[in-house]
Amino acid sequence: MAGNYNKLTSSRVAIIGAGISGLAATKHLARHNPTVFEASNFVGGVWRSCTYGTTKLQSPRASYEFSDFLWPNRNDTAFPTYIEILDYLESYAKHFDLFKFIKFGSKVIEVWFTGEGEAPQMDDLGAYGNLLPGKPVWEVAVQNRDSGDIQWHAFEFVVMCAGKYGDVPRIPTFPVKKGMEIFKGKVMHSMDYSKLEKEEASHLLRGKKVAVVGFKKSAIDLALETALANQGEGGQACTMVVRTTHWVIPHYWIWGLPFSLFYSTRASQFLHDRPNQSFLRTLFYLLFSFLRSVVSKFIESYVMWKLPLKKYGLKPDHPFEEDYASCQMALVPSNFFKEADKGMIRFKKTSRWCFYDEGVEFEDGATLEADVVILATGYDGDKKLKAIIPEPFRTWLEFPCGFMPLYRATIHPLIPNMGFVGYVQSNWNVRIAELSSMWLSRLMEEKFKLPSKEKMLDQFYKEMEVMKKSSRFFKNHCFSTFIIQHADDLCNDMGLNPWRKSNFFDDVFCPYGSQDYRFDQEET
Repeated sequence: MAGNYNKLTSSRVAIIGAGISGLAATKHLARHNPTVFEASNFVGGVWRSCTYGTTKLQSPRASYEFSDFLWPNRNDTAFPTYIEILDYLESYAKHFDLFKFIKFGSKVIEVWFTGEGEAPQMDDLGAYGNLLPGKPVWEVAVQNRDSGDIQWHAFEFVVMCAGKYGDVPRIPTFPVKKGMEIFKGKVMHSMDYSKLEKEEASHLLRGKKVAVVGFKKSAIDLALETALANQGEGGQACTMVVRTTHWVIPHYWIWGLPFSLFYSTRASQFLHDRPNQSFLRTLFYLLFSFLRSVVSKFIESYVMWKLPLKKYGLKPDHPFEEDYASCQMALVPSNFFKEADKGMIRFKKTSRWCFYDEGVEFEDGATLEADVVILATGYDGDKKLKAIIPEPFRTWLEFPCGFMPLYRATIHPLIPNMGFVGYVQSNWNVRIAELSSMWLSRLMEEKFKLPSKEKMLDQFYKEMEVMKKSSRFFKNHCFSTFIIQHADDLCNDMGLNPWRKSNFFDDVFCPYGSQDYRFDQEET
């Protein structure tokens, strides 16, 4: 129990994690002298811990930058490698002198609520309370990476930036005597593979029959890396075990038009459902629903023309729009299908599979011999949070529908004095981490007030209904089709003009970039 330890109170605000979200939060909360706990010895988060040799950003570098720290070569059209991204993040931290706040090798293993009075109740839906009440309300247990010693710290506010990816792999479950324990080969999760040195990874893959389970970005990168490691004499093909196909695109030009034209402008997002829309806006959305279908079919036609999805049985059964709305879309490397055409990457679609002693068995009775099976099955970020957050808050984390009801993607109405940055997905991950951190900073300074817990939950329900209607994969908790409105809401709360461009035409028909959200000094 926390009370059995001496507690340090060096600052009022704790930030857990020093990835992209943690760095953004640290920069914008710097005036509160935060203490940042990072379990590893580096900044970068998943870009440090969950990458492979072939991993690159899926978008141009200018779309993945902080508003006040541009890429030095931002007009370079080549997508940056993970090494370049790590260099950029380290340069950002050095430029804004953020390292002085960060305690590396410090793993948060538990937090404990010590606020006065009775424990919060779920049916208490009144005011949220002060973010900085003047005395500590959370105690944080931190384990030193080297010594293993545990030290408790006390804070008034905690910002969770540990992310949804990394640390806790999602491992499939199998029937008795059908799991990995009966397999004679090697089984590992993509997270474990990413920790291998280059020589170790090459030794693991070279000349081996490798099965990669999954068909999202990590699985695609792994399959390509396996194929490249097996070039030449003695090389073996890699087989991707695909349960659900998702749309992939070759690049960000569709029949000669920029991809941003279809989903990333105010005009394009006007065609999509969004929370709190007026009657006229809803009527417009219904009347022009056919346009959404036209756009989706237009993009699908280009992808099917450009990529051999039908040849390999990889054409999804759902519209492209559903994958975009749920952040499932992936950019396929240019040489991925070249390796498939050479026979170095193969595909097996199945709804169920399990292990047998020599490899993988499918629901149709077919088997696949394998020496190595790599599970690119994602991560369980909620389990990571549940491991450190105490009851009753642990139970409320995913109340009421399986994922966190975050107001403005940052505040959980039922968990006092705690913020979450980086737990909602979109195609603006860096930009939203930065905007959310600005918003949280202004909220701490009481420049605006939160609505009641009931109203915050109501806003979340409305967002959830939009996500449900937009995609069958809504539990991915993605704001992509109404991300501009979300940014507008954050700006409005902060008293800033949400229309960020110099004229009406650009605001409506041009996509927003990082520089559009670089606020003047007098605004911040």
